[in-house]
Amino acid sequence: MTTTQSPVSKADRWGALERAARLVRPRRGQLVLSIVLGAGAILAAVALLAVAGVLISKAALRPQILTLALFTVGVRALAIARALLRYCERLVSHDLAFRVLADLRVRFFERLIPLVPEGLRGIRSGDVLSRFVGDVDTLQDLYLRALGPPLIALLAIVVLAGAVAIVLPAAAAVLVVAMLFAGLLLPVIAARAGRSSGLREAPARAQLSSELVELVSGAAELAVYGREQQWAERLESADSQLAATERPGAWISGITSGVGVAIGGAAMVAVAAIGVQATASGQLDGVLLAGIVFLTIGAFEAVVGLPDAAQRLTACAQAAARLERVTEAPIPVSDPPIPVPVPEGGSLTFENVSVVFDDREQAALRDVSAALAPGSRIALVGASGAGKTTLASCAVRFLDPSSGRVTLGGTDIRELSQDALRSAVRLVSQEAYLFTTTIAQNVRLAAPEASDEQIIAALSRAGLGAWIASLPEGIETLVGEEGAEVSGGQRGRIALARGLIAQSQIVILDEPTANLDAAGARDLLSAIGSERSDPRAMLVITHTVEGLDQFDEIIVLDAGAIVERGTWGDLIASDGALARLSAAA
Repeated sequence: MTTTQSPVSKADRWGALERAARLVRPRRGQLVLSIVLGAGAILAAVALLAVAGVLISKAALRPQILTLALFTVGVRALAIARALLRYCERLVSHDLAFRVLADLRVRFFERLIPLVPEGLRGIRSGDVLSRFVGDVDTLQDLYLRALGPPLIALLAIVVLAGAVAIVLPAAAAVLVVAMLFAGLLLPVIAARAGRSSGLREAPARAQLSSELVELVSGAAELAVYGREQQWAERLESADSQLAATERPGAWISGITSGVGVAIGGAAMVAVAAIGVQATASGQLDGVLLAGIVFLTIGAFEAVVGLPDAAQRLTACAQAAARLERVTEAPIPVSDPPIPVPVPEGGSLTFENVSVVFDDREQAALRDVSAALAPGSRIALVGASGAGKTTLASCAVRFLDPSSGRVTLGGTDIRELSQDALRSAVRLVSQEAYLFTTTIAQNVRLAAPEASDEQIIAALSRAGLGAWIASLPEGIETLVGEEGAEVSGGQRGRIALARGLIAQSQIVILDEPTANLDAAGARDLLSAIGSERSDPRAMLVITHTVEGLDQFDEIIVLDAGAIVERGTWGDLIASDGALARLSAAA
């Protein structure tokens, strides 16, 4: 499914970035501690260089060795302090960032639960994965490089400028101007230059993830039909597009880094020139000259990473906005304030149900009415896109009708809690997911207390009895990763057994014959229609028409509307829509 979402505006991006930054509020103490430790590490490094410069200059004068002891101890202490403070700062800042990212992922996943499947229309599954992984990872630049480092740099500039001003005010002015240029103007230039590539990076990464997920999930089918080279080219194209969006950012990062080094070098030369002149005039002790020059060199450690951080802010803003497209998306359905109990027995009734999606002009369903009485077998037939799955989604409240209503035992299902409704009305979807465990455990998901005999009985009803009996380990056979060790038809039948064994009033089977051959599909539908020991109502959604002669009613959908309904014999005799579908099969 391709995305149809509108581009993210500048206001939305930066508003989302601001809200993402606020997520550190519960851990503001860690943020402050990381800033203090970071500033301490930089100041210790600068002080180490300055003291080392003074020590070298003083040692050149060949004084008594004891006069150098204080400087020697200072160098050792500052070296240890620098390493210790930097380690602690990295520990605290990364712990802060990773905890915030973990909170963000939990929040994202919790929001996904009520949105799946109808609340994410227009977003591919690979894109959702990219947001959950890639966009969240992108935001670590916000917490590691954009929040703390500017404050660390500001604190370091104030302290260093004050220290140099005490010794040589003119040098302090040069140092402040150079550091402000490298720490303010250069990041602004980098951010403006990298804005375009930052905006394209997240969508390009999402496109690559989507292509990769689809390629991996459909690798077997693509190989069978000889399409692997075409999809490999698509993947390579998406990868090249991502590389192309990142390449300008790499150039900008390299250029700004080089300019930053040049500014630091120019500041060092200027401070050295001022220091030499001050030493010659007697305003500065010559021993301190090397210390001031070395201090200038070390001071730029505080601002060297700011241009890169500023350049990454656009990508962070885009990632934050993409995450908010999911976390702030409207929930398609919600529970009533006080849910009513699920009625015992009764029919599932669709009363003039219509569904219109915002991104479509044509209604997905139009005035559909039907009733599933206890014990009945109803088939819903139609071509792909006729609205069959949309009707099933309304039955379990993945979405609510735009007009009309669905009732269970005379009670509007909007008055029931979603969990209770979906326990009473079981939907076995077309996309049958199998976990990497045994056949028994996959079926037992729907009935944790089910015995092995009940599981075998459910599998037999789904048409897998002979196959299970032929397996050396029977129902304890492993299905492989995501069901890789079973065929598509077996996967669907295991999912069908899972639905049959569940305790419910109504079972809805969405395309149970999707991965079966014609004979297998006909036999399965005939078995469902003729087997009446199960008192539950069953609605079978299918585009296969053969094997429906035992069903109580067949409803034919076309373009969201019911075009005919009745028994197999009556509809075939009328030579209408069902007859045409049967002839085309």
